[in-house]
Amino acid sequence: MRAAVLREHGEPLDVTEVDDPDPEPKGVVVEVEACGICRSDWHGWQGDWDWLGIQPQPGQILGHEPAGRVTAVGEDVTNFAEGDHVAVPFNLGDGTCMQCRTGHGNTCENPMPLGFVEPVPGAFAELVHVPAADHNLVHLPDGVGSVDMAGLGCRFMTAFHGLAHRAPVEAGDWVAVHGCGGVGLSAVHVADALGANVVAVDLDDDKLSTAEELGAAETVNAADADDVPGAVQALAGGGCHVSVDALGIAETCRNSVLSLGTRGTHVQIGLTTSEDEGMVSLPTDAMVMKEIEFVGSLGLPPTSYDEIFRMVARDKLDPSAVISETVSLDDVNDKLSAMTDFGTVGIPVIDEF
Repeated sequence: MRAAVLREHGEPLDVTEVDDPDPEPKGVVVEVEACGICRSDWHGWQGDWDWLGIQPQPGQILGHEPAGRVTAVGEDVTNFAEGDHVAVPFNLGDGTCMQCRTGHGNTCENPMPLGFVEPVPGAFAELVHVPAADHNLVHLPDGVGSVDMAGLGCRFMTAFHGLAHRAPVEAGDWVAVHGCGGVGLSAVHVADALGANVVAVDLDDDKLSTAEELGAAETVNAADADDVPGAVQALAGGGCHVSVDALGIAETCRNSVLSLGTRGTHVQIGLTTSEDEGMVSLPTDAMVMKEIEFVGSLGLPPTSYDEIFRMVARDKLDPSAVISETVSLDDVNDKLSAMTDFGTVGIPVIDEF
């Protein structure tokens, strides 16, 4: 099969022929019909996240936002069959630990992030193997396409989990989203669908225009604002109920916290780069005085996908609205390179392998 293989951090992926995977007894093989290209792939390509133990090593196939059809099934799999239309969560669990058994598989005690560690080669490939398939795989509803469901990917479902479960957002809340890349734009759309008033913050007018199309009530161009948190607070009538750092740098994290009103909730979705290595200083005294909560959000438990599907069926959510373009596997290096200077808008999706 054809796949995009990491040979050296920061160097072009090698689009080449590799061996097809075979299913393990509890695994399945999925023919990839579509796979998003995510900023997390960019982090892996750059060699970030060694401090988390998930730095991809040479020989790894990247890609972690696939949808497609099951082509081979392990002998111990009971819930899936050849031909099933499925989505594959990026944060795969073992299905046996306490977190998985209590509905929190996104925070599995033995995590296997797809495309980032050697046991789970990724989905920038014609085929991808999914371990513990009965736990990890998600049946897709009838009538949806793989490209649209690749848009669901890690960015959309992480934004949904952060705002619907970890905050959670209520109708009428003011929600600030700092950083309007793929996950940020997904957060704008999800917050709007939940009934919130959204303030989108970014440096790029095109991304802010897209945020408005996805439901942002107000926007702030951080390049034009001397005091970003102050500008957001003024638009929100004194401070937001919920604020999201969708980028993962020190400035956006602190701006997000300082955008909140009393008893507001900060949701950290973006992971840091090698500049911060997971450590960011915070306005601790302000958090104490205003009783601000700081929560993290990682992916979405497989058991919660139906919540999104029900909202999609009622036209409340549209993951495809965040998709900017479809490309071929041969274009993956161009798209990753463009992310270095934040040169992509929305979610590019590979649909030709």
